Amino acid sequence: MTFNWFQRKFEAETPPETKQDNAPDELRPPEPQADLLAWAKAAYANIQQKEALAPAVPEEVPPEPPAPEPAAPSVLPAWIQQTDRAARLAELTATAIPEPVPPPAPPKLDRKSLLAFDEEFLWSAQVLARQGRRAEEISAEEITWLNRLRQGLGKTRLNLVNQLKSLVGLGPLGAEAIEEIEALLLQADVGVQATDKIISALQNKLRQEVLPPEEGIAYLKQLLRDILDKPLVDRPPQLIPVKNQLNIWLITGVNGAGKTTTIGKLAKLAVKSGYSTLIAAADTFRAAAVEQVRTWGDRAGVEVIANPSANADPAAVVFDAITSAQARGTELLLVDTAGRLQNKKNLMEELSKIRRIIDKKAQGAMVESLLVLDATLGQNGLSQAQIFSQSAGVGGIILTKLDGTARGGVAIAVVQELNLPIRFLGAGEGIEDLRPFSSYEFVEALLSG
Repeated sequence: MTFNWFQRKFEAETPPETKQDNAPDELRPPEPQADLLAWAKAAYANIQQKEALAPAVPEEVPPEPPAPEPAAPSVLPAWIQQTDRAARLAELTATAIPEPVPPPAPPKLDRKSLLAFDEEFLWSAQVLARQGRRAEEISAEEITWLNRLRQGLGKTRLNLVNQLKSLVGLGPLGAEAIEEIEALLLQADVGVQATDKIISALQNKLRQEVLPPEEGIAYLKQLLRDILDKPLVDRPPQLIPVKNQLNIWLITGVNGAGKTTTIGKLAKLAVKSGYSTLIAAADTFRAAAVEQVRTWGDRAGVEVIANPSANADPAAVVFDAITSAQARGTELLLVDTAGRLQNKKNLMEELSKIRRIIDKKAQGAMVESLLVLDATLGQNGLSQAQIFSQSAGVGGIILTKLDGTARGGVAIAVVQELNLPIRFLGAGEGIEDLRPFSSYEFVEALLSG
């Protein structure tokens, strides 16, 4: 049984002649929905039923701290000691009334409260319904993730959408409105190239027809989705490990971008999706890097292959990890690589050595190189991505730290200028706050009021 990372559900293997095409969900026509409100109510009722049937898991109760040892009686000066003091203490102890012991508190249940049927739920349900999803397929996890993504892009949306809606609300889009839109996109870190492309398309559209406000926003959304989906023309639309085969993902990125945290989140997602997984701690020169990845491996329930020696050879760690993965029949090996961008030459030589080891030791493995990029860096992060993409053979982007940044538009700039697809989004510090990228969901979270 294979896990569909985009629909976030397990699917039984289907014969080749019955498989659907690989088009992303947002490009497929949605199922006819007579009433989105009725669809949302059905989805909510289904989630309630699933939550009610889920077994309650007792929350771990921390052990009570040991009772402090009674303090030894202070030694009184000889001139005030009484000869019968010990006898008096014994008498008081024998006649003392013991304090009542309160009954133990019942264990707390680690069951998340049901989602509220509010505006956030309705927005998430609408996004899923318009992608052709069925109400009975929807899980609380999906709704929670979409809400978190929308909240993470909240600052960008407030800076962009409010002004954009007030602008297009004045009437059909004209030349002055286009100039204002251009300034708004640049402020959101969409980038010069992507902004020029969007503005050019808007101007060409205006030459053909007059755009009412709602149609103007809808057309802008479509332009953004087209940019984000363009790199997928010659790449698989879904980055999913191949079952029953070794897949090796090299995770690169500048130190501080959230690389080690992202590896832990990927490992958690892979294990939850039914893939046997290992982690190779090949960032051996950064202080405490191995211990950090061990911590995240423990949280994800994934073993970490590491070399205890100081300044161990990263390529040797990868060799050992591949040997272990092959012996166990592991399906996904996540490799944590160094991120010393200030020493570009040595870094690239190290990555090249790792790739040679993989090519020699793991012939036939599905190898992917992913770059972890900090969304809060804006255009500075784009410069880092350019260096790595030129030297490290990067095939995709993992955009992290989208929780609260005002620079969510950098996702569009990265795709436009590097022609690299965004494969995963991170929007939170929790181990499950990482999900596959969907251009439709991202644009809706970015531009929906």
